[in-house]
Amino acid sequence: MTEPATSEILVDIRNHIAHLTLNRPKALNALSHDMIREMAALLETWKSDDNIKAIIVRGAGEKAFCAGGDIRALYEAGKRGDGSEQEFFREEYELNFTIHRYLVVTGKPYIAWIDGIVMGGGMGISQGAPIRIVGGRTKMAMPETTIGLFPDVGGSYFLSRCPGAIGLYLGLTGQTIKAADALYAGLATHHIASESAFEFDYALDSMIDWSLGTIPAIHDIVMKFASAPIEPAVLPPLRAAIEQHFAGKASVAAIVESLHAEARPDLAEWARNTAESLRKKSPTMLEVTKRQIERAATLSLADCFRMELDLVTATFEHGDVVEGIRALLIEKDQSPKWRPASLEELSLGDVDAFFRQRWTQNIHPLRQLGKT
Repeated sequence: MTEPATSEILVDIRNHIAHLTLNRPKALNALSHDMIREMAALLETWKSDDNIKAIIVRGAGEKAFCAGGDIRALYEAGKRGDGSEQEFFREEYELNFTIHRYLVVTGKPYIAWIDGIVMGGGMGISQGAPIRIVGGRTKMAMPETTIGLFPDVGGSYFLSRCPGAIGLYLGLTGQTIKAADALYAGLATHHIASESAFEFDYALDSMIDWSLGTIPAIHDIVMKFASAPIEPAVLPPLRAAIEQHFAGKASVAAIVESLHAEARPDLAEWARNTAESLRKKSPTMLEVTKRQIERAATLSLADCFRMELDLVTATFEHGDVVEGIRALLIEKDQSPKWRPASLEELSLGDVDAFFRQRWTQNIHPLRQLGKT
């Protein structure tokens, strides 16, 4: 049964599974505000629909699962300076939280087929899935620091729970990783070859033995198609160096200094390129990101989202995100004017303002998260 929710969200219900497709392939399936609202409404409806036993979300086309949020709309909101972007982020974070808790609340597995580009907002609607399937086309990243933002959509939570300093490394650098590294970092659970997509769908449509129980039945099908990625992981050989240069440093400036001191011939180029990449990003948002991920390690999922909404409010007030989007994505002059311009000019005391409590607990816009 096909239910055309909107032109940007397609729904097809087959064999008790709701197939939800993000349908903006020309925009790499980036999330609009309407899409976020539509997904939230569908998930709420399916909670009590006995015909729906599982949900699988994917992106239209072969390029992308979801490349993030609607950056241009956020840029326009930031230019207006009226705080209207806050509603987008609040509703997005509520949706992300719902996805993280969906299996626990409903008993219905939410499956993310992330064989393609998955960044930013795409990570937000996939990382809460208990089954996250990557493939040969997967290109995964949290590149927010590049545009003067921080890794939000629950990035606080899932990056802080990657092994060792891997999450901090990925959050600061915005490094793109492929399937094997997504599995290594704990950001994916299974690999299924891209060319097996049709057979996998056929199995979901016709071969599930629901008598096993919903979770075992879905897991049984996934494991029938799961395989090892062809391309080897890049992160494991770098793991010791990442720990050395990123873990336990007092500041991002100290991380960059450590990278510049790397003298081992097999790591010198990686270290130099990593340091140069960090130097190009917003100094303020790098330090915010470092503190955000480190704090999140001891926070609950709900408190991570509340912290992120506080941070995003402060970030748009500060302005580097508007400047970063302008320079890199709108006017494309590739020369953002960060405030301040360098890590050396940044006072870590200035970062404290980003973590100031914006609302008391009883009036926080996300106060209900984790309460129901």
